[in-house]
Amino acid sequence: MIAIIDYGAGNIQSVYKALKFIDCECKITSDKNEILNADGAILPGQGEFGDCMSSITKSGIKETVEEFIKTGKPFLGICVGLQLLFEKSEESPETEGLGIFKGTIKRIPNGEGLKIPHMGWNSIEIKKRDGLLKGVESGEYFYFVHSYYLDAEDKDIVSSQTQYGVKIDASVSRNNVYATQFHPEKSGEAGLKLLNKFKKLTLTNY
Repeated sequence: MIAIIDYGAGNIQSVYKALKFIDCECKITSDKNEILNADGAILPGQGEFGDCMSSITKSGIKETVEEFIKTGKPFLGICVGLQLLFEKSEESPETEGLGIFKGTIKRIPNGEGLKIPHMGWNSIEIKKRDGLLKGVESGEYFYFVHSYYLDAEDKDIVSSQTQYGVKIDASVSRNNVYATQFHPEKSGEAGLKLLNKFKKLTLTNY
């Protein structure tokens, strides 16, 4: 079973529907024991960095996420769920992130002809083959909705990038932790393929 972590924010229902579409056993839950006993966990995210981090902290989910990651079981952050794994964000300078990875979330610079937020389909360039991106090719399109982007300190964790006025670290992975700035649950066939890979990771736990 995959636990979709409910901390009072995030794009919960669309993730749930996408997993159900690929016949994946999943449950939306904020219960610590259910999350820790799950085969895999997904941290969705939508909204402002500081608000989401505040919700995670106040709900007690912060410690549960940290504990789950230490189990070695597959973990996936989506959109703001990726951003929260890092140390800080220009969106909420006073708020500390989870600090699982080192790096800063920066505002996408205003450029000629660029609309902020970045909303729509962008192709990704594969930088590292990991369990999540097996079978995904450079040039495939995924759906993005964000005004802030990841600039990872350690580029070895970056598994894909995209371009929108600036080079954006679009996905990362290290050991059992995966995260995407784009929304696989809103990315059609390519996104479902990626979620299927995560499903298989939870079944084989490699």
